[in-house]
Amino acid sequence: MTDTPADAPNAPTAAGRATAFQSTLLDQFRAQTAGRDLWVFGYASLLWRPEFEAQEQHISRVWGWHRALKMWSRLNRGSPECPGLVFALLPGGSCQGVAYRVARNQADEVLVRLWEREMPMDVYTPSWLPCNTPQGRVQALAFTLPRSSPSFTGQLPPATYRQIFQQAYGRFGTTLDYARQTYESLQAHGIEDRALAALLRHAD
Repeated sequence: MTDTPADAPNAPTAAGRATAFQSTLLDQFRAQTAGRDLWVFGYASLLWRPEFEAQEQHISRVWGWHRALKMWSRLNRGSPECPGLVFALLPGGSCQGVAYRVARNQADEVLVRLWEREMPMDVYTPSWLPCNTPQGRVQALAFTLPRSSPSFTGQLPPATYRQIFQQAYGRFGTTLDYARQTYESLQAHGIEDRALAALLRHAD
């Protein structure tokens, strides 16, 4: 999740904050989903706070991307003085998460709300990623992060994770609580993330 989610008090609308590029990109995605169900791939906070009603959901895996706690957060889970971290989908590997289906009559509204939640700061790159479901392969919306982004942390040493888990706090709580909620939600869905489990040991 980026640093200005849609449910924040007085959160600006996508129209009010989006750049011309973002607005054009949103229009493209809205056109691509017009008259169709919307599939969304959740891999972190969307697992425990989706903020939309899904007609069905399935455990799925995307290839070529992996979940990583390597995106700086200076508002929601940290501060400018002590930046925190949030998850992103980074290139390489694979990632298990949940594919949600939103009915076509709600798809446009949900897409705009997701855009307001995830795209106000123009950090993520929205992408259609193939996900396998019992109905076959679908293209699901996912919010990915390029390594060229200034929000990408790069490789962090264990000492930095320990400091962040001990000190980083933002308007929605701590990085540690956010990471633990995500890990517990993954476990509740029957998904094991060994990399995240290893990171959380730095908080012990």
